[in-house]
Amino acid sequence: MASKKLTLLFGLLCLFMSYSFAQVGQSYDVRDSSLIPTRRLAQHNEFLNNAYPFPAKPRNEWEIGVKGGYTYGLTDVQNWGPTGGFGIQVRKALGYLFSLRAEYDWIRLRGLNYQFSDGYGKNPVLASYYGSGSATGTNSDLIFYNYRSTVHELSLQGVFTINNINFHKAKVGWNMYFFGGPGLATYSTFYKTVDGSGKPYDYSSIIAKYNGQFDYKHRKDIRKDLKSLLSGNWNTMAERGSTNGTLGGAPLMVVGVVGMGFQFKLSNRLNIAVEDKFTFTSSDLIDGQQWQANYTPGAVNSIAQTRSADSYNFLSVGLNYNIFAKHAVEPLWWLNPLDYAYNEINAPRHMKLPKPVLDDADGDGVTDQFDLEPNTPKGAPVDSHGVSRDTDGDGVPDFKDKELITPTQCQPVDADGVGKCPDPQCCKDLKAYIDSNGGGMGRHCNIGDLPSITFKGRSVTLSKDAKALLASTAEKLRNSPNCRIAVIGYGESSKAAQQLSWDRVNAVINYLVEKEGISSDRFIFRYGQSGGEENTIDLKDATGEEGPNTVPAPHPNLRRK
Repeated sequence: MASKKLTLLFGLLCLFMSYSFAQVGQSYDVRDSSLIPTRRLAQHNEFLNNAYPFPAKPRNEWEIGVKGGYTYGLTDVQNWGPTGGFGIQVRKALGYLFSLRAEYDWIRLRGLNYQFSDGYGKNPVLASYYGSGSATGTNSDLIFYNYRSTVHELSLQGVFTINNINFHKAKVGWNMYFFGGPGLATYSTFYKTVDGSGKPYDYSSIIAKYNGQFDYKHRKDIRKDLKSLLSGNWNTMAERGSTNGTLGGAPLMVVGVVGMGFQFKLSNRLNIAVEDKFTFTSSDLIDGQQWQANYTPGAVNSIAQTRSADSYNFLSVGLNYNIFAKHAVEPLWWLNPLDYAYNEINAPRHMKLPKPVLDDADGDGVTDQFDLEPNTPKGAPVDSHGVSRDTDGDGVPDFKDKELITPTQCQPVDADGVGKCPDPQCCKDLKAYIDSNGGGMGRHCNIGDLPSITFKGRSVTLSKDAKALLASTAEKLRNSPNCRIAVIGYGESSKAAQQLSWDRVNAVINYLVEKEGISSDRFIFRYGQSGGEENTIDLKDATGEEGPNTVPAPHPNLRRK
């Protein structure tokens, strides 16, 4: 029967292992600020700004569990048969490998010797029922030790996980761990000494039946007869002796626990555990016996006090559940701390990478593979295709044109791009026009007033009116190649407002670059500013000012979905 139970247990374990290996998931997003406790936000912010290479440790869930299983006593009295126990526990990770666990266990132990004894004379409880024993031994002097003990144990354990750091996979669906720690326990032990009529049990018939053949070979038959005889209740409190104290009237003892276990993940919140826990105690009276002498017929038997403390084992199967899941990852012993590093190497999302350097033979800012005019003179303004600009369309490129905007009526022009107007007064008017529009080889910026772009609600989509205004702005920028503009968004009151401001500034710049062909180097990216309307993006002349044309999103996980 025992072998069938073990086979069934082994089959279940294999099933759970095969299922749990399929439960390999992805780790958490290390950039998510909502997962970081307040005391570690400073490190998190340094990490996001690439000022510190290590991400902050996130909040992680607690684990609670229940378990039950088979108990086995290692005492002076042999085990009666199968006994059980149950426990509850709570566990919290201090790191990826070490966690603390508090556990309460209710343990039931029973014992029954198949060999008789007359060594009970120094046991004050048994001596009160059977006398002081006998040195020569007659059947009426001999008894069989038995006991039943109930143990309440509370322990604090350090738990070491050994297989969640993996170099070849992100996560596994099972954990192997070792644990140990101190604890306190109380016990309550009873004997079966009297039958239903209140008389002490008489073992003489069993002793006569086996006639000295109380050996290992006959143990099953002897124990079967003894269990039939011991049909009464556990009604006699066992010897307690001197103790280290009491709790609720029960002896209190110091214990130490060690063990190992396996956890198999059923989901990110639920797992099943199989573990074996061994408890060392400081008492030799859990079984109610500290005096031992097996009777040998015809010999003088000595009674010796046993020196070894009692201990017991608890083999259990448990179910564990993760709690406090809001803004927290699963317990750290389920996570691989190398997961972030490997994913960042494979597909960088946070890593500070150098700007790629692409060949640009003529240095005009357009890489060779896209440059339609690969030999543009150094410093010559070009369009997005690398072709020299000719703002007024007079056939003389801007870098040679001494009259950057020549009216049509004044063309054709000479080799310097200077037109010949028919009327002197007209020439004066044209010169005033040229000066007011950035003339004189473009050394000054006079782009004029720029519009503001308005968004509705929390939208980041440009309306038709907004696109028309941006098209007008793009035309001004094309006509004023030396001008830079600042794109300014407002909203600093919260993380959500800062992210929304960033998204809107980004939308405006992307439209001018991608749809209107304006170089991204001509913009200064400013978001989350104060003193403005949060639904408005302002465009302002920023010639001569410095600032980045792109910045990382401040709170990407709060971005509008």
